[in-house]
Order: sequence, then C-alpha cells, then structure tokens
Amino acid sequence: MALQSSGAISLANIQTEFGGSNPISLSEYYDAASGIPASGAISLDDFYGASAFSASGGTVTTSGGYTYHTFTSSGTFTANGSKAVEYLVVAGGGGGGAGHGGGGGAGGYRTGSSTLTTGNYGITIGGGGKGGTYGSTNTQFQVNSRNPANGSNSSGFGLTSTGGGGASPQFTSIGNAGSGISGQGNNGGTGNQGSQWAGAGGGGASAAGGNRRSNSLGGHGGSGSQWLNGTYYAGGGGGGGGEGSNQHGNGGTGGGGRGNNAYNQVGQNATANTGGGGGGSRNRNGGAGGSGIVIIRYQT
Repeated sequence: MALQSSGAISLANIQTEFGGSNPISLSEYYDAASGIPASGAISLDDFYGASAFSASGGTVTTSGGYTYHTFTSSGTFTANGSKAVEYLVVAGGGGGGAGHGGGGGAGGYRTGSSTLTTGNYGITIGGGGKGGTYGSTNTQFQVNSRNPANGSNSSGFGLTSTGGGGASPQFTSIGNAGSGISGQGNNGGTGNQGSQWAGAGGGGASAAGGNRRSNSLGGHGGSGSQWLNGTYYAGGGGGGGGEGSNQHGNGGTGGGGRGNNAYNQVGQNATANTGGGGGGSRNRNGGAGGSGIVIIRYQT
C-alpha cells in the first residue's frame, strides 16, 4: 500500500512500507521508489505517495545489488509500483548454410532503459532459424541448401529486435555478405561464388563476420556483445570448412555455432537463448540458430 500523499508521515511509516533496520536512517531509502532521490538531500516529504516496488515474471535472480528477471520463453513481466529498469532484447539467430555454407547471422541485439509503472508488460522470445538441408547433387545443392531459416523477432518494452538472417550455400552463385541491421548487428563475411569449399562467418552484435580465409578455411563468426550482467550474446555462426580437420570457422563469442570441424560433419547449433547464429557445413546440414532472450534488471 502506498504511503499517504499528505499530512504527517513518520520514519515508522516508511519502514513499514519499505523495510529497513533500526535505528532508521532516511539514507537507507535512496532511490527506493520513483521520486525519491538517489543521493544527496532527502526528506520525509519525498515519500508522499511512494510505494515499495515489486515485480514478477521470468526467472528471478539477484547479483551485485541488482535483481534480474530472465525470459527464455515468451511471457509477462508484472510490475507493482514504479521503478527505473534496464533491459536487453535479443532475437533468435539465423540458421547455418549447408553445401559449402556460411554461418548464420546473430539475432538483433538491443538495449534500453525506462521507468516502469504498475502494469503488465508482454515479452516475446524469438526462436532460432533451422539450419540448411544438405543435398547430394548440384540441383539439390541449389534448391535444398538455400533453405536455412531466419531467426524470429524478440520484443519487450517497446523494443523489437529482428531475427538473424539464415546463411546462403557457397555452391551456388550466392557469395555476397548478408547485411546487418543498423543498431542491432553487423554484416556477414564474403564467401565463394561457385564450387569452392569454404563459407564465410555470420555477423555478430559487435563485429562483422569474417570472410573465408582460403578455399578450404571457413570464416569466423562475428563477436557478440557483453551486457550488464557480464554475459555475451548474439555471436555470429562460423563458416563451413573444407575436407580436412580444423578448417572450420569458429562461432562468434556469444553463442555462435562453429562450422563443420571435419568432412561429413554438420554445422554446430548455436547456444540456446543467446541469439547466436548456426554454423555452416561443407557437405552436411547447417546448424540451427540459437533462440533469443529478454532480461530486465533493477537495483534492490
């Protein structure tokens, strides 16, 4: 229940609403609710109409003086009271290509902050795109290998992050880099046009995907970005390599899947709930993109 909006207000009233230990000091309640100073001068009048903040939704954890609500599937964030929050919205990553395929692009990475008020806030988590399907003839390469899927969008608090792009196969005439969305991610690398082996890396949140390093060495996925909780998200997928071992492109930091590590290996799936891109493969299926994530944090 909110404190009264006029009349006498006491330290005991404030303690009943917000908690705290005896002896009570007003400095314990800096930034306890909207309108209460975060530092400096503070008075009883600052508490008129104030109420303690509480919230539910997602998986709730605490660390370093902050409470985190992590959504790995769609749901609702419910706020009771007013509070300044920060949030991360990551979309699903794109699938890796097959048939000399490139790495999938990372899902869009966006951050924001606002002061929430009492209400329900819908959260949508985008799925990762499936990897490309390998075919055993040139005709199948050109049809089946073009179907790695894009990741799906994630959204929350007025922000929408766009799903990462599915990679293309390199056995066709498609070798151009995919374009990242400004403010959300970066371009993919450039692969081969024609029957060369290696694929390029997918773009990540903080860096572009690497070009193929040679005819047989796949490009590395672009690095993701580190959020306020210290974790990296939205790494690009690694490009597929040649016939030998360790010719793949590495997945970008932040959940990107690596390309095929040896002949007849599939591309690696990206890590779930990172928005990473799936890894490409020379002659097997590409890896799936990682699903997205939304995280909210506030001081406690």
